[in-house]
Amino acid sequence: MKHEMSEAFEMIVNGIFETIEAKRYVDAREMLLEQNEVDIAEILEEVTEELGVEATVIIFRMLPKDVSVEVFSYLPSEDQKAIISGITDKEISYIIEELHFDDKIDVIEELPANLVTKILARASKEERKMINTFLNYPEDTAGSLMTPEYISLRHDMTVGEALAKIRKEGMDSETVYTCYVKDPSRRLLGIVSLRALVINDDDKKISEIMSDDYVYINVYDDQEEVSDAFTKYGFLAMPVVDNEHRLVGIITVDDVLEVIEEETTEDIERMAGVLADDGDMEYLDISVFGHCKSRLPWLLLLTVSLMITGVIIARFETVLEQVVVLTCYLPLLMGTGGNTGTQAATLIIRGLSLGDIELKDALRVFWKEFRISLILGFILSVFNFAKIMIIDRESVAIAVTVCLSILIVIMFAKLIGGLLPMLAKRLGIDPALMASPMISSLTDMVACLTYLAMASMILGIAI
Repeated sequence: MKHEMSEAFEMIVNGIFETIEAKRYVDAREMLLEQNEVDIAEILEEVTEELGVEATVIIFRMLPKDVSVEVFSYLPSEDQKAIISGITDKEISYIIEELHFDDKIDVIEELPANLVTKILARASKEERKMINTFLNYPEDTAGSLMTPEYISLRHDMTVGEALAKIRKEGMDSETVYTCYVKDPSRRLLGIVSLRALVINDDDKKISEIMSDDYVYINVYDDQEEVSDAFTKYGFLAMPVVDNEHRLVGIITVDDVLEVIEEETTEDIERMAGVLADDGDMEYLDISVFGHCKSRLPWLLLLTVSLMITGVIIARFETVLEQVVVLTCYLPLLMGTGGNTGTQAATLIIRGLSLGDIELKDALRVFWKEFRISLILGFILSVFNFAKIMIIDRESVAIAVTVCLSILIVIMFAKLIGGLLPMLAKRLGIDPALMASPMISSLTDMVACLTYLAMASMILGIAI
């Protein structure tokens, strides 16, 4: 069913493209209005890529005002900036005014200074002050994600008064499912759900039905901590307070989903040794120079580590010259160490990210990975011993050298892969940096050193 819907949507997109290319913009507008706002935004992205910004601006300006605001909020920042550059100041002001406050802040942060000045000049004094306050919160903190559009209640209100306030302000609020109870100094006292309001009598006091056992977020908490809290508790919205416990806003789950995607992307990039700083730009939108800039630092660092590995091999050149067959098994040792270390690191990084593993669990991780390495090392050593003796027909000494080296390398790789991410977190470094490239480089050096040292001792070859 999903595949059929996808094909149908593709046919709609192609039909809209044809009408735009034929400059039948009114027909294109009607076809677009049959779609959901999210789908319209997706189609406009395609139009920008295939037909250029001019066509997108023409279609966007033809949309009804209420629809255009919704569509605008779903567009990526690059497309938003392109549209803003092609519409009038009056149209820009309307869009900014109608956007939800958190979306408004996101857009203003991306706008050129001259446009921001114009928008702030047209805003009321109170809104201008609020916008400046939100813009001053550090990036990637709870303050940069929250919105002030929520339902606040007094503890001495009745249920009837609260419901009347929700009816009056609900359309302008981010959510009405949870309301927040404040005292006169704006300190958060508790929360009350819409369900509780609906099922209680109108004359009952809010203080009687509110819950003072609630979870809150500090305005300066890192956005990753915020996403962890939403994942843990499963709430649709959470209150944000300042250091005096005054309610300053709320964060809703839709904003957290974007954070989760952003953090996951960042972790994947770091695990691959990519130091991306291009925000939420897509792969094809980043320049060749931008890609090189993000990938080069790790590649240079890994090149240095490989140079060290080369020095180790050169140091044991005598061993390799006398028993040339040892060279054939060097890639096996290095690859096995890198793979087993990466396995451990990936699982530990994921556990740290989800909160399943904490720094205090270091000894438990050590003991578990040690036992895992013994079992895996023994199995792989036996497998390779049989292969070397039966298929390769090498001597027992060669087989023992290779297999003992495998066991030692796997033990080291598992332990370093399990503990290095935890050490990184202890030092305040993102554990994702201690993933595949770093682990592979360390295990390569250890594999070479261990293997060639074992060969020197077991085969009795002087270095």
